[in-house]
Amino acid sequence: MNILDKIIADKKLEVALKKGLISSAVLMQSPLFERPTNSMATKIRQSASGIIAEHKRRSPSKDVINNSLKVPLVVEGYEKAGVCGISVLTDGPYFGGALEDLLLARASVDTPLLRKEFIVDPYQIIEAKAHGADTILLIAAVLTRAEIHSLSTLAQSLGMEVLLEVHDLEELEKSIMPSLNIIGVNNRNLKTFEVNLKISMELSSRIPDDFVKVSESGISNVSAVKELKNYGYQGFLVGENFMKTNDPGTAALEFIKQIEG
Repeated sequence: MNILDKIIADKKLEVALKKGLISSAVLMQSPLFERPTNSMATKIRQSASGIIAEHKRRSPSKDVINNSLKVPLVVEGYEKAGVCGISVLTDGPYFGGALEDLLLARASVDTPLLRKEFIVDPYQIIEAKAHGADTILLIAAVLTRAEIHSLSTLAQSLGMEVLLEVHDLEELEKSIMPSLNIIGVNNRNLKTFEVNLKISMELSSRIPDDFVKVSESGISNVSAVKELKNYGYQGFLVGENFMKTNDPGTAALEFIKQIEG
């Protein structure tokens, strides 16, 4: 069993336990459930940089990245830097995140928030909405086409946008459908954790222009962003590169200035 298979198996158990404690009906009573969402896709289209910054404490590939910074401090810094969106990891066992991180981020900024999670059940989409997410992540590698359709349709019915993440052409071709807003190409193989920007370059022409194109992982310098822009990418998800510093907001600001300059 590879690490991705283990994460998904654990996630299904986690969701089953949560359902037994808090029902979807209770989550729908959250004050945030009726909140109008902000469009990350629109922000990316209108941006000169396209940067989506991430709050991430650790990962299976890098272990601890940054455990010391408070969520409000990080996301407020990102917002001041002018990012298009903020990705908030909510997986606990493997990434050190929590739904409370999403809640704190929502209380701190107006910037569109992406719930970065291994979503395998409609319940998690209800959770995302109840905790202030504007966008949810669906990972093609762990979902069937039917599951992608049902989950993305639910998210859009609740006013949220959908970022569909792919790693290869097969995943992309099985996933394209109108109920998606953003197609993200992850340059990191989730089974081996190897990173290669050529994955984004090779898939760019196969992504219809109806969708906002985002490149994820391994984006650590401005030259990579500028090169990927030539392939039609409008958004760039950057996590570790900012979070490994003592001041992620300032790191994001300097990065964006270099892109726009």
